[in-house]
Amino acid sequence: MSKATSRRVLLTGASRGIGRAICLRLAAEGATIAACGSAHGDELAAVVEEAGRAGGRVVPLLGDLSDPATPARLVAEAEAALGGLDAVVGNAGVSRPSTLAEMELADWEFLFGVNLRAPWLLAKAAYPALRESRGSFVSVASMSGVQPYPGMGAYSPSKAGLLMLIRVLAQEWAADGVRVNAVSPGLIHTPLTARVYADPAVRAGREALIPLHRIGDPAEHIAGVVAFLLSDAATYMTGQNLLADGGLLDAVQGLIPGRPATER
Repeated sequence: MSKATSRRVLLTGASRGIGRAICLRLAAEGATIAACGSAHGDELAAVVEEAGRAGGRVVPLLGDLSDPATPARLVAEAEAALGGLDAVVGNAGVSRPSTLAEMELADWEFLFGVNLRAPWLLAKAAYPALRESRGSFVSVASMSGVQPYPGMGAYSPSKAGLLMLIRVLAQEWAADGVRVNAVSPGLIHTPLTARVYADPAVRAGREALIPLHRIGDPAEHIAGVVAFLLSDAATYMTGQNLLADGGLLDAVQGLIPGRPATER
């Protein structure tokens, strides 16, 4: 077992999708986890039960991360339940499709509140414990924070802000031995995207754009990246964003029609 994943982890957004996969992966590696969910209490209970069968001890926590008071409360409850913290994984995130010109202020503030303010407040509250344990903070961002995603309102701006937050925290905490990194998933099949991938034509069209020609799976393609960043193998990495998108973003130039043929 790696040092980080055999210790005490606070995980947000643990009820489903990527968060569920991360919880089960860390549990299988021996972690003790404070797993937080919000609106999906029944699903969180199922994850806790399954993670226990996988070998981990998981404590369920509930909290709405759009409330500025929630992050500090979750950190305090996690510390009390686990006896301290060695890692925080901020996975919770939200989206509300809209053009920016039509987006309501309340939606903008909601997305920034959950996707950017909440990770900052989690980090702020967890800093003393992570400094004591010389631990690690990992946020799940998005490829949409690297390249714009038109029509998704504040999603790309909030995730871009999250990536810069990670870089700044990494610099501020490096002297304390606390590492801060991010994972940016690409096109991943989760409960939130299941309706999209239920359409065979849409799925095939998306797969055709991805150089590795497959849609990502939370357990197979994302959870292991998070586990790596928490592990001894990544102890010389901080301020990094690991893009797990099957090569999609780097393929954009190759999709432009009419490119000149290579001359020999």
